[in-house]
Amino acid sequence: MPKLIPMTRVEFDVFMEREIPEYAADHVRAGNWTEAESLEKSRKEFEGLLPQGLNTIDNFLYTLVDGDQAVGMIWMKVKTQPSKSGFIYDVFVDEKFHGKGYGKSLMLLLEEKAREMELKSLELHVFGSNHVARKLYETIGYETTNVLMSKKL
Repeated sequence: MPKLIPMTRVEFDVFMEREIPEYAADHVRAGNWTEAESLEKSRKEFEGLLPQGLNTIDNFLYTLVDGDQAVGMIWMKVKTQPSKSGFIYDVFVDEKFHGKGYGKSLMLLLEEKAREMELKSLELHVFGSNHVARKLYETIGYETTNVLMSKKL
């Protein structure tokens, strides 16, 4: 049965190596950044969000393990204003484990952690082009609260 465990330093380093370029590419695809500026902007955002890395206060980074196999990770920040809530910054399932229900497990196990922390809600952002993630979130009860639309001219 899958479970969440705190991310190790080695896992965090792997996460950063993967996530910075992926986040940069997401912003390029969305038309927010140019390719030339994207890596530097992504790196700066991560430095601002996690200035002490794994030890950044109110940030919780977990690895999803199934048996002795790491299959994914999830990152949540706890906010206290306007109410005690969590913001999910990243959900990742290793590609070789896609389609096996691990994304749903990550989300539901994090909900358990959030309830233990007495959080009132969980929020996240998902790029409009990420149809698989959007369907998963809707399936487990997430509702759209904002929609930003764009048209290329």
